Amino acid sequence: MASLFRLKRIVAEEDRPESHRLQRTLSWPHLVALGVGAIVGTGILTLIGVGADRAGPAVILSFVVAGAICACAALAYAEMATMIPASGSAYTYSYVVLGEIVAWVIGWSLLAEYTLVVGTVAVGWSGYATPFLTGMGVPGMLTHGPQMDGWQVVQWGVNVPALFVVWLVAGLLILGTRESATLNAILVVVKLIALAVFVAVALPYFNNANLEPFAPFGFAKHMSADGVERGVMAAAAIIFFAFYGFDAISTAAEEAKNPGRDLAIGIVGSMVVCVAIYMIVAIAAVGALHYSRFADSPEPLALILREIGRPGVAAFLAGSAIIALPTVILAFLYGQSRIFFVMARDHLLPAELATVSRRGTPVRITIFTASVVSFFAAFFPIDQIAALANAGTLTAFAAVGICMLVMRRRAPDAVRPFRAPAVWLVGLGAAFGCLYLFISLPHQTQLLFGAWNLIGLLLYFGWARRNADKVAM
Repeated sequence: MASLFRLKRIVAEEDRPESHRLQRTLSWPHLVALGVGAIVGTGILTLIGVGADRAGPAVILSFVVAGAICACAALAYAEMATMIPASGSAYTYSYVVLGEIVAWVIGWSLLAEYTLVVGTVAVGWSGYATPFLTGMGVPGMLTHGPQMDGWQVVQWGVNVPALFVVWLVAGLLILGTRESATLNAILVVVKLIALAVFVAVALPYFNNANLEPFAPFGFAKHMSADGVERGVMAAAAIIFFAFYGFDAISTAAEEAKNPGRDLAIGIVGSMVVCVAIYMIVAIAAVGALHYSRFADSPEPLALILREIGRPGVAAFLAGSAIIALPTVILAFLYGQSRIFFVMARDHLLPAELATVSRRGTPVRITIFTASVVSFFAAFFPIDQIAALANAGTLTAFAAVGICMLVMRRRAPDAVRPFRAPAVWLVGLGAAFGCLYLFISLPHQTQLLFGAWNLIGLLLYFGWARRNADKVAM
């Protein structure tokens, strides 16, 4: 029983085997770009349509609610990341503070999050790339996964573009961390320019009539007549996907040149920038066109531009998305491979995966990660993937808020390069806010997430715990 709550001891970098050390090549501008690249992506370019379908014009409020909860989580992450500058994100913090069994659940949840996020973004990228590909004669069944009506497949297909972009990004990560981060920073600028152009073009078409009725489905989650769960909170629970990404920065702790300073700047800085961007884009989108005309579109912003008579700008936005959305895939595939890497280093996954190449990159784990992601990217629709990804993230974010509060009581005088303000408000805001969003997720998503963690616990008690116990002896 004691081993279930065994606490992890952070091993100094110089005490680790050479094959387990990651190279410190990232400075704070790389981390801010990594965060912005992860946060600004499919959430605003694609999921704003899903959110509008669930909440109507009140999707703007959904962005506010999700952003406020994520802000609390970001502050908690910044404190924990600078206090425990080790890779592994919420998994590592939970292992150090709450014990092994909790860490396993959080790590298993993070694996779901990162896998499904990369899958979601790959599917979103495919949505923007498909019009170009079909114009070149690519068959439609090779541009989307199976089309579902409930649990029944109504049209088969394989999302080949999504597979392509996953493996393209995996190749970049294998090439090298610094090289990938530099390319990411360049593509982030492309993405921000595209969003700025959208706002500049769409905002003059703002019409108050498009905001009425403002909240046609109310605030709380409820089942509508067509069998879809709607409301401001139902939309917020899915749109939450649009805000996270800063947690990928915390996975770079062992590759940051000055983690005590750079991690806090990267996490908080990227979150502040992205909240401002999202609010402006959401207002411009909902104000320019009635939500019913772009709800559930795979490319809502481009559709809005075409509907207001700006097809040239729409083509520019779609092209920019094709070029820049891979930055989100890069950030999350990077983060997931590092969490896999640390869990393998802790012997909760096969230890053979926790080795780095001569270039300082974990090649084996990156290939393994891309293989897992490929399945979801090829065969699952975007809204189902995003909702399930959110369940894992909400669990991890709540855990980090709790870890921060526990450490404030357990070690009040410990060195904290960054201290979250209003600690109890921030910590409880992250924990209970994430719990409320989890309750607001689709019921089917909650059941699938429960099943995922049941499988994880069976794996833990059947293999991972015994393997970790052997190493601890």
